Amino acid sequence: MVRQPFHLVEYSPWPLTGAVGAFGLTVGTVAWFHNYTPVAALIGFLLIILTMIQWWRDIIREGTFLGFHTSYVAKGLRWGMILFITSEVMFFFAFFWAFFHSSLAPTPELGCSWPPTGINPLNPFSVPLLNTAVLLASGVTVTWAHHSLIEADRLGAIQALIFTVSLGAYFTFLQAGEYLEAPFSIADSVYGSTFFVATGFHGLHVLIGSTFLLICLLRTLSHHFSSGHHFGFEAAAWYWHFVDVVWIFLYICIYWWGS
Repeated sequence: MVRQPFHLVEYSPWPLTGAVGAFGLTVGTVAWFHNYTPVAALIGFLLIILTMIQWWRDIIREGTFLGFHTSYVAKGLRWGMILFITSEVMFFFAFFWAFFHSSLAPTPELGCSWPPTGINPLNPFSVPLLNTAVLLASGVTVTWAHHSLIEADRLGAIQALIFTVSLGAYFTFLQAGEYLEAPFSIADSVYGSTFFVATGFHGLHVLIGSTFLLICLLRTLSHHFSSGHHFGFEAAAWYWHFVDVVWIFLYICIYWWGS
């Protein structure tokens, strides 16, 4: 048998079910915003959750029990994750571009000032600063978990992951409270649009990253990782560090400088 660096996967229905679920969630959410029933959005959301569970199950089987994730395959997976995070950088770059396009040269419609006339921005040294500390602390704990795995310290990895997931959940709780108490909405000129879209998508990434790390915690509890074979965790850690870095830029540019 010729050695080749690819994992030729079996036919899988999960890309199709994921696409159908994403379509249903998108269309259903738009319909919900226009005062139609949210049933389509709920069905799409449930389909996405089921797809995640089944797809993750298959990948865990391939990498942990079937031995398909060889060193050659793992190298390809690493490059895939690097390219994915690069695409995410471009995604957030578009939001920063929109923000600076309006904030560096405010138009007369905005009162020739930034923040626009009539907008009371959030205090950057209250909840946003606390959220910054929370995410920076989570970056420390996820690094602690990584080094614990490398050193075969399973208990330390479990403790560190529990701290990291808890900090991610606390960040989401604080951001939800911030949104509820914000003195402006997404409809308040370009300031509200750029603020809620940029910080909202970052919050979505925190939720995704927290879920990613929660799965890693469950896998660590199930003895799925070893000191030399834990790329599933490495990918989650890379993603979490990316989320941390994006928040630092959001805090400096939008919360602090933009206020």
